[in-house]
Amino acid sequence: MQIHQVKRLHKNKSKKIVGRGGKRGTTSGKGTKGQKARSGRKLRPELRDLIKKIPKLRGRGRNSNLPIGAKFQVVNLGLLSLVYNDGEKVNPASLLKKGIIKKVSGKTPKVKILGAGDVAKKLKVDNCLVSDSAREFITKAGGSVE
Repeated sequence: MQIHQVKRLHKNKSKKIVGRGGKRGTTSGKGTKGQKARSGRKLRPELRDLIKKIPKLRGRGRNSNLPIGAKFQVVNLGLLSLVYNDGEKVNPASLLKKGIIKKVSGKTPKVKILGAGDVAKKLKVDNCLVSDSAREFITKAGGSVE
């Protein structure tokens, strides 16, 4: 006897077919049981869930890495007494001319004068922020702050 002459004892079982018409079989093309099998099913779009998971940076715009507070260029009173003469005006434009401060992105920056050092000259400070200690030193020397 050869292998092509061997016969089975039991026949192959054929697959059961559900007879409800059409060619779709048991689930009729609706997939498996559960939410997807129910009529009127509503699933959230997957893309929305992906968008919701992305972290948001709110309220900072494009420049989120820059500091929030305004930037000032700091100048000490000791430096002003060396550079300026008696009775001169101190303002951001004159500070730029004398080379004490530099332009920031093409614009004249805001200046804050601090009270480090002594002043014996009458200076007229204009259009600058001045600390309380610097204001005292300037007024004691006979100058003015506007």
